[in-house]
Amino acid sequence: MMASSAKGYCGFLLLVCFWLSGCSFYLPPAKVHNSLTTSVDNYQYLIGPKDTVSIFVWRNPELSGNFIVRPDGKITTSLVEDVVVSGKTPTQVARDMEAILSKYIRDPVVTVSVSGFIGPYSEQVRVIGAATNPKSINYNQYMTLLDLMIEVGGLTEFADGNAAKLVRVKDGRQLTYNLRLDDLIREGEIAANVDILPGDVVIIPEAWF
Repeated sequence: MMASSAKGYCGFLLLVCFWLSGCSFYLPPAKVHNSLTTSVDNYQYLIGPKDTVSIFVWRNPELSGNFIVRPDGKITTSLVEDVVVSGKTPTQVARDMEAILSKYIRDPVVTVSVSGFIGPYSEQVRVIGAATNPKSINYNQYMTLLDLMIEVGGLTEFADGNAAKLVRVKDGRQLTYNLRLDDLIREGEIAANVDILPGDVVIIPEAWF
C-alpha cells in the first residue's frame, strides 16, 4: 500500500516539475513528398483542392456542371459521389468519368476543364521570409527564379538575398541549394537565374547589421 502511494506521489511530483519547468517536446519533421510532375519539359497541370472542375458530358447536360475540389481531393457530381481528381490531369479525369458513367449511359463522351489553378501542395512553389509578398504559387512551365521573384514582388529592404536557400525534394530527400538573389535582382547578374521546379521552397533571410 505504501509502495503504491509512493509511486503515485513521485508521479505527481514529476507532473508538477514538468509544468513548472515549462518543458516541451518537438514534433517529428513533416513528411517529405515528391512532386507528382515527372517531366517539366512536357509539363501538364495537375488538379488540386479548391480548383473548380468543369465537366461537360456530351448530350447529357443534366450530368454536366462545375464542381469545386474538396480538401480531400475529391468531387461529388450529380450522379457519382467521391470521385478522386486531385493529382490528375483534366484529360485523366475525363477518361475516368467516361469509365464511371459508362455504367449508367451508353458511350459517354466527357470533356474536363479547370479554373482556379491552385493545384496540389506538392506542385506549388513557396517563397517565405524577406520577400515583399511571400506566398505559395502554382508552378508554371519553364518557371525561373526571376519569374518567381517577380510574382512575390522582389526582396524587402533588409533581405539578405545572397544568403537565400532553395529546398528541393529529390528521390524522397530534401536537398538545399544556395541562391544569389542580390546578384540577380540588385546587380542584374542574369547568370544567377536558375530553373524552378514544382515543389521548390525558397527561403530568404534578413541581413544582420
